[in-house]
Amino acid sequence: MKGKVALITGASSGIGLASAQKFAKAGATVVATGRNESALNELEAAYADGEGTIRIQLADLREQSQIERLVSSTVDEFGKIDVLVNSAGIIASGSIESTSLENWDKMMDINVRTVFCLSKLCVPYLAESKGNIVNVSSVAGTRAFPNVLAYCVSKAAIDQLTRCLSLELATEGIRVNAVNPGVVVSELHRRSGMSDDQYSDFLEHSKDTHPLGRVGQPEDVADLIYFLASDEASWITGVTYAIDGGRAQTCAR
Repeated sequence: MKGKVALITGASSGIGLASAQKFAKAGATVVATGRNESALNELEAAYADGEGTIRIQLADLREQSQIERLVSSTVDEFGKIDVLVNSAGIIASGSIESTSLENWDKMMDINVRTVFCLSKLCVPYLAESKGNIVNVSSVAGTRAFPNVLAYCVSKAAIDQLTRCLSLELATEGIRVNAVNPGVVVSELHRRSGMSDDQYSDFLEHSKDTHPLGRVGQPEDVADLIYFLASDEASWITGVTYAIDGGRAQTCAR
């Protein structure tokens, strides 16, 4: 990964943060974007003297102008993009009866539209570098779970977008893959409105719903993202790769 430029979204926490750290430790130049400025500043400072380089970009990816700025500033400063990791995402509870149109649109905007827009803008540069895209999906993209309707649909859309892009972009030499994590310790569920006690109970319950008996850590998923982005995965494209402690093999409970 030395000498390569990786653009990583959702890099201020969770899987995106762990991925930025993993790529930087491997010698990549990482452009890390998110909405938590203090967390991004800490990330950049931690790698100020390291072998890799991290540059931060504060951005709200729901704004098309900020997506365009993110891509153009990366190319202006570093001359290329080798890897795009689409890690930014949100989750919210809701059934068909309780999900408002506003919340549906917000979920689709952040979880799907931003991935489409960023990928579209990065294609010309990824074609030049023969680079690749790794999308962060979810076990909820492959399985239905109760009371997270919009989230499940948004992640299923990411899985299909991954497959479609892999087919369309193969002739450009661009690989496109996705990872489908189970429950991972991060800020994702906390930001959905869970209290500390509710989140603690959720993690404890998740030990029973994941056959391997534990929830995932962000580093577990970052390792797989790194592999799929690396030359070692040069003949892998169009894959939606489960990394979920066996969660997809169980019934909903």
